[in-house]
Amino acid sequence: MSSEEVFIMSRKRRSFTDEFKAEVVNLIAEQRRPVRQVCQELDLTESSVRRWVQRVEIDAGHGAEGALTTAEREELRRLRREVKEVRMERDLLKKATAFFAKESS
Repeated sequence: MSSEEVFIMSRKRRSFTDEFKAEVVNLIAEQRRPVRQVCQELDLTESSVRRWVQRVEIDAGHGAEGALTTAEREELRRLRREVKEVRMERDLLKKATAFFAKESS
């Protein structure tokens, strides 16, 4: 195993701002620079950058059939949280109803 492989395996997960991601995608899309070259220059992983480019394409309406835009993904996430909360409330009300029905008998 080379020292480069050890470095890559031990690299910590990094996070980037939306502005940074937009600049990187801009370098690739508008300046017609290869993804590999941009990734090497900025020390980024190709898989991450390709996902950023793909997300921009989907948001622009040029994605694969059925691909969700960022806004749609956020709405889906919000709705799933809301459904989870409503189910918990429903289950609590069922238990309370059963408890009080048992008490009044």
